[in-house]
Amino acid sequence: MPITPENLPRHELIGLPVEVTESTDKNKEGLSGQVLDETKNTLNIGGKIIDKENCTFLFTLPSGEKVELDGGLIAKRPEERVKMKLPGKWS
Repeated sequence: MPITPENLPRHELIGLPVEVTESTDKNKEGLSGQVLDETKNTLNIGGKIIDKENCTFLFTLPSGEKVELDGGLIAKRPEERVKMKLPGKWS
């Protein structure tokens, strides 16, 4: 299944280019790179571990489209996100 803005929260994030657009830790804002790994609460972006819950991310899809995503929405294990119901515009 191709990655679209609608299914991004339920899709595999590893390998996607991403930028931290907002964070409670201002030192992490603007950090960008490729998602190297993911846990329930963190993303490994270019070797830096970033908390999902406290950030907003701008993902670049393979199509070149950019999608901003609140980290709180994806603060789950990847295998749990596949089954989740999405609120609002993500449903």
